[in-house]
Formats: sequence, C-alpha cells, structure tokens
Amino acid sequence: MQYEDIWQLQDEITSAVNSLGYSLWDLHYDRPSFSFHLELNEHLPDDAISSFCSQMPLPANYDGEGGQGSLFTLEQ
Repeated sequence: MQYEDIWQLQDEITSAVNSLGYSLWDLHYDRPSFSFHLELNEHLPDDAISSFCSQMPLPANYDGEGGQGSLFTLEQ
C-alpha cells in the first residue's frame, strides 16, 4: 500500500470516528499485518461497540480496552 493510500484511509477513519461523536487517542497503520490500529479517547459501553464497528469505512474488530479507551483493528 502506498503512503497516499494510507493517509487517505486514515482521513476516512478519522472522519467516521468524529462523525459518531468520538475522538481518537491513537491511529496508526501496521504494515506487516496490513491493518490500522485505533484507540479511542474513551471506553465504549458494550452496547455501542457493534454499532461503532459497523460504521467504520473498513471491517473493524473490537480488541478490548487500552490505557486510554477502546481498541479496534481495521483490516483491508
């Protein structure tokens, strides 16, 4: 994946997160796994996780809770 593609997808992910009323703590691309790792600034309640994942621009999986908030992996 080219850097321009990564930046574009990061912008799309950030826009989707912001449109849902959340903010990012961390978002980075992991080249070996071809996936994005996302941590929110807050911990989502269990009933909001599925809805959050379904509204991301890439398939998203909930990875648990991190130091700042909920963790997700978005895969290509």
